[in-house]
Amino acid sequence: MYLKEDSLNLSNSVFSHLPSPTFITNKDGHIIWLNNEVKNQFGYSLEDLAGPKAPLFNDHTYGHLAANWETILQNAEPFRFSPVILYSKDKQQTKTSIVVKSIPMNDDNYVLFHVESNTTSDVENSSFSELQLIKKGLSDSFMIAYLDKDGLILHANDMFLKKSNWTPKRILGKSFWQLFPNTPDHIAIADKIIDTLKKGENYQGTVEKITKDGKNYWVNLIAIPITNTENNTLYHLLLEEEITEKKLIQTRLEQIAYIDTETGLMSRHRLEEIVNEHIQENKHFSFVFLSIDQFYTLKEIFNDEIESRLLNEFTKRLKVYFEESLIARAGRDEFAVITSLSEWYIQGFVSYLKQHPIYLNNKAIPITVSGSITRYPEDQQTYLHLLKASHMKNQKVKLEGGGMIASLSQSDHHKLIRHGQIEKRLLEALNQNDLHVMFLPQKDVLTDKITAVEALVRWEDDILGIVSPEELIPIAEETGLINEIGTFMLEKVCEQAAIWQQKGIPVKISFNSSIREFRDKNMVKTIRKVLEKYNCSPKLLQIEFTEKFAFEAEAEKSIIQQMQTLQQDGIVFALDDFGTGYASLRYLQLLPIGKLKIDKSFINSILQQDKLQKLVQGLIQFGKSLDVQVVAEGVETKEQYELLKEMGCDSAQGYYISHPIPAEEVEGLLSNQ
Repeated sequence: MYLKEDSLNLSNSVFSHLPSPTFITNKDGHIIWLNNEVKNQFGYSLEDLAGPKAPLFNDHTYGHLAANWETILQNAEPFRFSPVILYSKDKQQTKTSIVVKSIPMNDDNYVLFHVESNTTSDVENSSFSELQLIKKGLSDSFMIAYLDKDGLILHANDMFLKKSNWTPKRILGKSFWQLFPNTPDHIAIADKIIDTLKKGENYQGTVEKITKDGKNYWVNLIAIPITNTENNTLYHLLLEEEITEKKLIQTRLEQIAYIDTETGLMSRHRLEEIVNEHIQENKHFSFVFLSIDQFYTLKEIFNDEIESRLLNEFTKRLKVYFEESLIARAGRDEFAVITSLSEWYIQGFVSYLKQHPIYLNNKAIPITVSGSITRYPEDQQTYLHLLKASHMKNQKVKLEGGGMIASLSQSDHHKLIRHGQIEKRLLEALNQNDLHVMFLPQKDVLTDKITAVEALVRWEDDILGIVSPEELIPIAEETGLINEIGTFMLEKVCEQAAIWQQKGIPVKISFNSSIREFRDKNMVKTIRKVLEKYNCSPKLLQIEFTEKFAFEAEAEKSIIQQMQTLQQDGIVFALDDFGTGYASLRYLQLLPIGKLKIDKSFINSILQQDKLQKLVQGLIQFGKSLDVQVVAEGVETKEQYELLKEMGCDSAQGYYISHPIPAEEVEGLLSNQ
């Protein structure tokens, strides 16, 4: 809607007698008044220019105005934009300059636009026409976008809009970073592009981008910083050529490359082809999956050159021992062997490594492996299932101490079958809200009072029965559904904490989170939003994470920053299963850890083993030295509890204190304290 001239008393004001085209907008940018020169030179009436987007301007000019609008409104000084293109009612273009100034009237802010006289010479007009032809040629050949100095989008041509699926109205003022996939690597590339432009340098390279609806595409990008000499304004020009199809072909060629360049073994892509060929030909074989024990500890000790030599020496031993078999590199420290050799011979590779140690810098490096043997067709019938079964068995071997190669047991077969069933029914369970929460009380050893509970997800399925977290969480991580479970737990925990808070029950609730969830850069916003939804204090929340999470998080600055922000809000972070994971303790310096939870495997036999007692005592003292709370997990007897109390442990949880119970029973326990 527009206002009549008389409502602001402008009909006979000084503005109406200005010799150059002049008009006024409200604070939303809608034209509400214009003088006769606008009508004379451009042919518009006030009705023609009313509304959110007047035909007088092009998208480029609108972008500049949108980027500076708040500054214009709040500043008493005038702003000059030059050059700009204005369009008459009959679509004729005029190259000119405009002066824009905020003016207060009737207790509100309005903006005056003054169009300067057009003094462009014939020579300048000729140059301008030539420039327009160049710009048209570029616009017909490239996807083009203009950014302001801060990376906000000022203008995008039709090719850019069509590919990115944005509309002109929606893309103006959007952040350059929104054009990239939301991952740390892609954000780093976007940062690098902007940083290069801010230095006054061109950027050229191949980048992966994302459309408005989430589809990835690839472009060759040329980004150029441009300074407008008339008003010293810096902006950036992006010229893009789509190469998605070329990139996909290149990626496919890389995927089907047969050789791992570092070791000379088959690549994992060739491995998949070979296994599928064997399956099609119905050949019986064993799929042997091997990983080097404590590889990441060795990686920290040695530099990249030594690490590469270690891998090559290990590869030589594989080739000698499995001389007639097919060998592939399946990962950084993982290898696969396709063989018809007997089980006893395959397992002999462990002894062979002991007899043939690897020497680096005249020093023997003891190398052991964890491995699994999965047979086709007896154990699994597809490449994917062979790989999954091998991974599962390999992890089990590692948990048992490593240094051995094992076949699938009957128990493993049952687990694989159940794994497949859980995987199929989990999505349905999430859709139907079949998950619920139980709470494991945690007692303060000094006061003998329950001060916290750990929230545990529970799933009781009609077909599968009770699915424990130990089964559920790894499968959820593998299938990518861990984020949905994390969201479910966050909602339930905040809701219950708020209920207890309102009842005057001072209990903190902890829940587990995964690295995948914290890779979402909006994790802080998500948690704050849920806290606000239930009016829950952040001081009531404790987020638990594993050493694997910590090991990965220490390399990702964005995750550390999110954790630090949440800690400042009052949320406590607890390191779960302490002592069972990676040997590196660097993450203790980087991550905001407020609690250490000693794994139950240390507590189980604490009364029977003196060395274990000393170890636990050391862990408690270690925690104290870091000024963090220490919690013992898996406390099942009074004797264990009393011993931990003597050692100075802060808190304990386990069946001695309570089994996991519903919220109502937690309240009952607290009322009896």
